Amino acid sequence: MKSVKTLCPYCGVGCGLEVVHNPSETSGAIVDNWKVRGDRTHPSSQGMVCVKGATIIESIDRGRLLYPMFRESLDQPFRRISWEEALGRIVGEIQRVRADYGADSICMYGSGQFLTEDYYTAQKLIKGCLGTNNFDANSRLCMSSAVSGYKLSLGSDGPPACYEDLELTDCAFFVGSNAAECHPIVFNRFLKYRKRNPQVKLVVIDPRQTPTAETADLHLGITPGSDVDLFHAIAYLLIQWGQLNRDFIKNHTNNFAEYVALIQQYPPEDVAPRCGISVAQIEQAARYWADSQRVLSLWSMGLNQSSEGTAKVQSLINLHLLTGQIGKPGAGPFSLTGQPNAMGGREAGGLAHLLPGYRSVTSAQDRSDLEQFWGLPPGQISPQVGRSVWEMITGLEEGSVQLLWIAATNPLVSLPDLERTRQALAKSPFTIYQEAYYPTETADYAHLLLPATQWSEKTGVMTNSERRVTYCQAFHTPAGEAREDWAVFAEVGRRLGYEAQFPFTSVADVYAEFAQLTAGRVCDVSGLSHEILAQSGPQQWPFPQGSEPTSTAKRLYLDDHFPTANGRANFAPVHPRGLAEPPDLDYPFVLTTGRLYGHWHTQTRTGRIPKIQQMHPEPFLEVHPRDGQKLGVSEGEWVRVESRRGACRLQVKVTKAIAPGTVFVPMHWGSLWAQGAEVNNLTHPAACPISQQPELKACGVKIIVEGN
Repeated sequence: MKSVKTLCPYCGVGCGLEVVHNPSETSGAIVDNWKVRGDRTHPSSQGMVCVKGATIIESIDRGRLLYPMFRESLDQPFRRISWEEALGRIVGEIQRVRADYGADSICMYGSGQFLTEDYYTAQKLIKGCLGTNNFDANSRLCMSSAVSGYKLSLGSDGPPACYEDLELTDCAFFVGSNAAECHPIVFNRFLKYRKRNPQVKLVVIDPRQTPTAETADLHLGITPGSDVDLFHAIAYLLIQWGQLNRDFIKNHTNNFAEYVALIQQYPPEDVAPRCGISVAQIEQAARYWADSQRVLSLWSMGLNQSSEGTAKVQSLINLHLLTGQIGKPGAGPFSLTGQPNAMGGREAGGLAHLLPGYRSVTSAQDRSDLEQFWGLPPGQISPQVGRSVWEMITGLEEGSVQLLWIAATNPLVSLPDLERTRQALAKSPFTIYQEAYYPTETADYAHLLLPATQWSEKTGVMTNSERRVTYCQAFHTPAGEAREDWAVFAEVGRRLGYEAQFPFTSVADVYAEFAQLTAGRVCDVSGLSHEILAQSGPQQWPFPQGSEPTSTAKRLYLDDHFPTANGRANFAPVHPRGLAEPPDLDYPFVLTTGRLYGHWHTQTRTGRIPKIQQMHPEPFLEVHPRDGQKLGVSEGEWVRVESRRGACRLQVKVTKAIAPGTVFVPMHWGSLWAQGAEVNNLTHPAACPISQQPELKACGVKIIVEGN
């Protein structure tokens, strides 16, 4: 029996998997020859695995894109071409567009499915060699508000806590996170700990009574968009009760006086009606926080996917600064990443405002450092923040984007305002789509399809939500003519004349170069290599040169010193702005979206696994019984849900799990799996002005019962 250790390619928990090959099997099917189980030695998941990880092997050889395919226009069928022709067309189009329109007319949209080496090579090609910062990733839809919140409040991106804190805390606040379904292994670790320690409290803040909320000591089913009000009301009580860490505030924070002045405007009796909860509930939440020596807050899309996502994140971090609940075991603000390598992407510079090593495109010193390291002339890296993914869409509308390269993601399901997105992609002069699977919704809008390897076929590293870097080893040959993402980017770079910038002969070479660039940075991995990770197992950063495995700090800011100008963390005195599109007489309901236990993102993998399709066969609309009665609609009936942008047709699920006035639809179904039920037909692109993360969690809708 041969076994290979790797990482689950789904959510940001980063569960270790052990894939076992049975040589006695003679079938040619990968699913028959390989079995998957949890890796008991992986410190993050400790051998646990959810249904997605347990069935992952079943997706490997189903619906794969096997060869490069091309068509001159979207109304033509694809024809198979060689890699030589495909690479020639990419290079030719980049050269033509760069000469005629400038580098800023070229965009790449990547993914947290990338390995860190894929991300890094793409940054070198797009931001370094081509001189445009127009690289964004689907982390923009997922974690960019957490990035900006950490940066503004604490001085740097990077969650300061770790999973071990789930087993040390006195009180956990899960905010806008249905971890029981979306990050189940993390949540299971907490539940096991809480079962042994029943005095540990769990507070869940979510408009839905999710499986996470069902286990809570206190569930605050707040009105969508009222998170900042709630955090300020809790702060109001903590200050009123004198439950604050004055020494920490005095010695390690900025802006406290301004923050206190603002908080006085948020007494619970004023805030409770806006939140749709009682004063007693706010007081109970504040009391749990005040009475706990170690408070851990965990959040995900419910905070991030908002037009004030950064303000929400900062307002939650404010509570940690107010009480000194940071930089110690069992405490701290902890964002739960959505994708397996969204953290690695942030480290490698994989958003339009970032450069590798937690550097910024707006910093002259950071740009100069990269130019020297990459052997590029001064001024080669643009000082302008690149286009976010939605700005790429509007650029296609305007004609200012002439070439769009999409890789390892499916934006024709995941982006907001899908009809507008479809129309924009239909105008694209040249779209490259690099993907492991076919068909997908996005493939319908591509001119050139490039077959990519997926997790089982390529080697590299990923970083999970607790900053733990795992070496993922390929364990079987690529399907068809699929190539590794980093290798495609490097070959294009060489053919564009940048041979010196892409000397890599292996993926280990790529990681070695990236690791050098992180030396001295918050996300320092200069002491790591493929060899060390393969020998010693997953490691958390920072891991500077000379570190020994397991000797590095599990948490950031243990010394209460923050990477800001004066070493202090920043209180953020911000007023809430509410929803970008609140309900009104024409669209009286707030639609919120989310994920289900079995499916993941746009079903590119899970839609091809029969067991998961049986678990979650179709989308639905959750409606509170009171609203169902007003509408005259019953369980199982079909309705049309409309927003100002589009519509979808769904079956009703009547449940008290959703608050009155709010409705819920899971986000996984695109036109490939449920034509006419795509929830992002409804959502809008209004985004946080700081993080540029769209408000996918809330928009105004109306419900029309069929036959009425």
